[in-house]
Amino acid sequence: MNAQMIQLTLNELNASSEDILASALISNDGLPVVTALSADVDGDRVGGMTAALLSLGTRVTKELRCGNMNQVIVRGDEGYLLLLEANEEMVLVVTAKEDAKLGLILFQARSAIKNLWN
Repeated sequence: MNAQMIQLTLNELNASSEDILASALISNDGLPVVTALSADVDGDRVGGMTAALLSLGTRVTKELRCGNMNQVIVRGDEGYLLLLEANEEMVLVVTAKEDAKLGLILFQARSAIKNLWN
């Protein structure tokens, strides 16, 4: 899939709900592939922090014998950060408002992942 199609998919994801604030496709080693983030957010920093969260989530799930890590959800007092495995090499990052319907956001994010690879 080319960068334009990924950007279109991310833009459609962001537009699919007023509760979704931003999204990005990040490689497992922390490099931003394509981002749909606010102008004041540094995609490289988001990529690096995403890689750190992925690494920690992977180690914890293995240590606690929970199988392979496929998503991380971080809840802050002003919203959510969702990391979902997009494929073996990339993760989809989504931010959402604090009162977002998390099940719906996860559904929309998984639908976007399917659209990326179909």
